[in-house]
Amino acid sequence: MFASLSERLREVFASIGRESRLTPEAVETALREIRMALLEADVNFKVVKAFVDRVRDRAVDREVLDSLTPTQQVVAIVRDELRALLGDGPTGLSVSSQRPQVVLLLGLQGAGKTTTTVKLAHWLKQQGRHPIVVSTDVRRPAAIEQLSVLASDAGVRVHESSADAAVVARAEGAVTTGREMGFDVVLVDTAGRLHIDDELMAELEAIKISLAPSDLLYVADAMTGQDAIKSAGEFNRRLGISGVVLSKMDGDARGGAALSVVSVVGVPVTFIGDGERIEDLQPFHPDRLVSRMLGMGDVLSLVEKAEQAVSQEDAARLEKKIRRNQLTLQDMRDQLASVSKMGPLEKLTELIPGMNQMASQLPDGAEVDPRALKQTMAIIDSMTRRERAHHQIIDGSRRRRIARGSGTTVQEVNRLLKQFMDMRKMLRAVGGVSRSRRKKGGRRRLPAGMRFPMG
Repeated sequence: MFASLSERLREVFASIGRESRLTPEAVETALREIRMALLEADVNFKVVKAFVDRVRDRAVDREVLDSLTPTQQVVAIVRDELRALLGDGPTGLSVSSQRPQVVLLLGLQGAGKTTTTVKLAHWLKQQGRHPIVVSTDVRRPAAIEQLSVLASDAGVRVHESSADAAVVARAEGAVTTGREMGFDVVLVDTAGRLHIDDELMAELEAIKISLAPSDLLYVADAMTGQDAIKSAGEFNRRLGISGVVLSKMDGDARGGAALSVVSVVGVPVTFIGDGERIEDLQPFHPDRLVSRMLGMGDVLSLVEKAEQAVSQEDAARLEKKIRRNQLTLQDMRDQLASVSKMGPLEKLTELIPGMNQMASQLPDGAEVDPRALKQTMAIIDSMTRRERAHHQIIDGSRRRRIARGSGTTVQEVNRLLKQFMDMRKMLRAVGGVSRSRRKKGGRRRLPAGMRFPMG
């Protein structure tokens, strides 16, 4: 997400940092590079012009030029303006007393409405809500069946209607079912077209009038760039959408749609979909996205993922074992499994501050290998329970057996065991520091960052 834009911006900031003193000329040179980076990212040219003008007005201020840290000042200005560009509107669904709350998902065919509907239902379940979904796309072949299959896999209830039921009747039936059976959100997956036409709009207007939805979310394919923004603007003009959901953000290395939608369409981005998994839908947080864009990571999102993957009881148990220097290979394996629940490794590294810069300094061809996580788990899985609990008993013959069972080499098994023992040694030192603090009346708990050594 935003890979090419992030790299270009980091290069611009690095060039500013090489200047012994910031001058208006240096600022102008940097702004030319920023303008080109944004245009290449497919940001609307009017948005780019207004953005650059605002940055220039603030960056050439005498207080900034005379500052002891002018580079940091410029980075802060660009960060603030990017956040303003993305808007500060409400994220997620609107707060509504309507029960059941009705949400329409709109968009063109192929944008990912059906998948997004199920992802949104899953997200609502994580929030403690009780959603039911319904499809009103009676024209596209197998559209209703597709929603049923995806919803079934996600454990989401689907409202079923007779095959010949009219579009509005299907939606009204779902609301009635939701009210009678205690569902508090009805998600309506509406029909789409390859283009905008009057027949489609009339159908959507009829559903809107009948259901009085609290949210009308336009699902836009982020990979289509400015075409997605143009279509969103037309839907907003004719129906009045409340927010935009940007799907397929994981495949959009440029990101121009996200940076343009608020300024051009005038409605906030409420959710972004950044993967194919059912969990890969999240509320849109402009400040977090800007931090990732500028290579500053996104610690809050990382913490939220960790909280979903690791229970408080497991965290407390692990902390106690670390304090007592009783960490085992099974504990290591459990932590790796928790990390895998948080999503693909390459996505997690985007959330860690400084990881992008560290990756860029690796030798050519070197990179974080997501397969290493699975390989490590496979090696541990090839051990017996006793071996996982007492790594000291793993001798040469056991190592050869473990290597054969995991499809690896003895050298790779040796490397894992050395890493495990080094980790135990480091955690023993951390535990010693923590105990000494406790004796002196300091903090009784390990720092948060030390509780999940493998995460």
